Amino acid sequence: MSLTETLYQLAPSPGMLLFLIGLIALLESLALVGLILPGVILITAAASLAGHQDLAITAILLAAFSGAVIGDGLSFVLGYTQRERVTRLWPFSRHPEWLARGARFFQRYGSLSVFFGRFVGPVRPVIPLIAGMLHMSPRAFVWANVASAALWAPAYVLPGYLLGQTWQQLLGLPPGLGGLLIALTLMVVALAVTFSWLRQQFSRRGRLYRLLASGARRHPVMRRLWLTHSWRGRSEIPLASWLLLIFSLAGLSGLTIAVIRQRGPFELDLKVHALFDNLVVPALPAAGQLLARIGDMYGILALVIPWGLWLLARRHLAALTHFAAGLGAIALLNTLGKAIIGRSRPDSPDYLTGSLAYPSAHASSAVVLYGLAAAFLAQELPHQRRFWAYWVAIALTLPMALSRLTIGVHWLSDLIGGALLGLVVCALVRLSWQRRPRPTLAPCPWISLTAASLVLIGARVAWLPPV
Repeated sequence: MSLTETLYQLAPSPGMLLFLIGLIALLESLALVGLILPGVILITAAASLAGHQDLAITAILLAAFSGAVIGDGLSFVLGYTQRERVTRLWPFSRHPEWLARGARFFQRYGSLSVFFGRFVGPVRPVIPLIAGMLHMSPRAFVWANVASAALWAPAYVLPGYLLGQTWQQLLGLPPGLGGLLIALTLMVVALAVTFSWLRQQFSRRGRLYRLLASGARRHPVMRRLWLTHSWRGRSEIPLASWLLLIFSLAGLSGLTIAVIRQRGPFELDLKVHALFDNLVVPALPAAGQLLARIGDMYGILALVIPWGLWLLARRHLAALTHFAAGLGAIALLNTLGKAIIGRSRPDSPDYLTGSLAYPSAHASSAVVLYGLAAAFLAQELPHQRRFWAYWVAIALTLPMALSRLTIGVHWLSDLIGGALLGLVVCALVRLSWQRRPRPTLAPCPWISLTAASLVLIGARVAWLPPV
């Protein structure tokens, strides 16, 4: 079975899709799980699939409604019966402020908080738990739970359902390519969620990190390896950076070997190229050309110059050196990789004449630029907010990479190889940075610096040709 056929089979059956919608709604409303689950993204994707398969809207709404009612009900029962133990459960044992925020919301709105809370993201999974802990009347809770779920289900499900009903007509896709677009979208979302979760779990405060550290300390040999002198500044191994290096390097090596042996595009490359070639959205080519200019050498320089000057002025020479080394290394590796592998592009505009395809320099440079920026920013944020920096980096990198498919100058595997190469460089820079304690970069005038970067990138787009 080919990879494309496997991707087509990722779309679940109608019965399984209804079950998934109900399950997502349940988990998104559940106290402990809903705090970390990207429920809005998942239920929108599932509802879009349901709309594309033309499932009955009443069945979809009933599934979402039932899941939401059950999820809030279970949270209420947990708080009602385990009041004394809740504060000792993960993640509340590490983040008591989540419960405090929910308690303040409940005290402000009383019984109506169960109704209103379902539509307020930061407290949605916590309010039913708080209501149970404070022994709210079960009858009042049931009425608020059912009424809010009856409004919540269509509000969250209908946009995705309508998107699934209309996206093929709006995009003008041939019938055979719809399933591939759905599968690719699901894969991108799944990989982004997995990356974010693993990064959090293997950071110094992550649960998996603590489990591995506890196991390593029980054995003398492992303890000596774990508490190595080369990391004496932090006393323990930066596990997240090491795992990022190992997995991205392994993926890059395997894909590069496959690209060399293939001597041409893969079947999936051809399918995806046909998919983007058949997209009938007038704004896409212009957006692709715009992102092409933002992501080239001039664009990257325009983005980083204000930040580099600020780091130099504040004498943060170590941060400046590491950032510059990452950008310089990815530029060198892209040049060497293209020259050694020699893969042709699907299309070469005049400004890309003589330029080769693998790996994608735009994708790899975007990963290094936004990935390192997210890492440096995250270290200045409270632990519970660091994931936002990485999600913003992912949100900025994906359009940059996909724009190369929109204008037809890269194969999909070029982008994957470029992203993996960028992650290798990010991991190496972070490992070097984490070898010793570093001074804080705060306070930073990030609003002024961001505005300066936007002004320079605007000037670059307006006056300089693409390279």
